[in-house]
Amino acid sequence: MKATSRRKRAASSLEPVESRDGIESKATAIQRRVRSLRAVGVSAEGRGRAKCHPARLQPPIQSSLPFSPSVELTVLPRVFFQIDALELAPRLLGKLLRRDDVILRITEVEAYRPNDSACHGRFGITPRTAPVFGAGGHAYVYLCYGLHTMLNVVADEEGVGAAVLIRACAPVSGLDTIKRRRGQETDKPVLLTGPGKIGQALGISTEWSNHPLYSPGGLEILDAPEPEQILAGPRVGIDYALPEHVNALWRFAIAGSPWISAPKNTLRPL
Repeated sequence: MKATSRRKRAASSLEPVESRDGIESKATAIQRRVRSLRAVGVSAEGRGRAKCHPARLQPPIQSSLPFSPSVELTVLPRVFFQIDALELAPRLLGKLLRRDDVILRITEVEAYRPNDSACHGRFGITPRTAPVFGAGGHAYVYLCYGLHTMLNVVADEEGVGAAVLIRACAPVSGLDTIKRRRGQETDKPVLLTGPGKIGQALGISTEWSNHPLYSPGGLEILDAPEPEQILAGPRVGIDYALPEHVNALWRFAIAGSPWISAPKNTLRPL
């Protein structure tokens, strides 16, 4: 079955979710827009897929990936990230994070938006949260419980205060480096399923906040084919937030991938 037919079938089977402020309706509308744009090959900016950075990269790709090892990879341009976090989040699935010899395929993300009681932006601009109010395409890195380094991709225009958390990835290259940084001798999903594990595998610290992810060198995000099917569900570990934000389906993952963090039973096909 063609990918377009599968997307249309998924769109027709999606049940609407209601909440008292209509926040799920907004999520559903954006998710449907992303699917329709993908089906016709149009970018979120509405004028065709954004041109990628001219720097061409050809890192070693594992044969298990859903594209040819010979495909040329390019750094995603700044404009790719300057859209609503809820629209950016599913578009990041399948893209590649690259630092030195480590390349990771993004398999799970969460969107955090303005006026979201689970978003760090709710605190306003502080020394810690200032990066999340920057222009889309920069990194926002913070420490969770003073231990875990959490990588976020800033979304939308400067001053908005929105980001996408990278929750899980699959290894593409640099597995020995990943194992050494993680302190684990395994190639099972436990190696990279959890946001703190991603920061550790990449060897980053909070000093990477504000780093431009669209600039070649250092830490960057590369274009790669999108997944055939996406799962969605409520975000993890935000019980402190308002009920409408706790229940919002703003967590996204690649369907069929074992590289997804717990809990998995709250995710459903889009």
